[in-house]
Amino acid sequence: MFAHHSFAGSYFEDQNARIEGTLVEFDYRSPHSFVIVDAADPKTGEAVRWAVEWRSGARLGREGVTKETLKPGDHVIVLGHPGRNPEEHRLHMAGIRRTSDGWKYGHAAD
Repeated sequence: MFAHHSFAGSYFEDQNARIEGTLVEFDYRSPHSFVIVDAADPKTGEAVRWAVEWRSGARLGREGVTKETLKPGDHVIVLGHPGRNPEEHRLHMAGIRRTSDGWKYGHAAD
């Protein structure tokens, strides 16, 4: 039997958060890919590391996103649904934009 966690149990699906910072890692895999971003905490302004949960590598691949699409050092803006525990600095991806060339995915995170 395949099990899958509930996004609603992990994230506030009715809320949005925006972060802007430097991509540290793009973990392109299944069952979920992750984008790791160093960005300021919106409440404190302090630099923190954010883990942004995304779709599976297979699904992203079908949508034109490859493991080469994002690179460490890219400046990105991410729009996502915040995690239920704000101290974990987690988002569920709604959209991402790379500022250097305007590449975007999902809700563009403008």
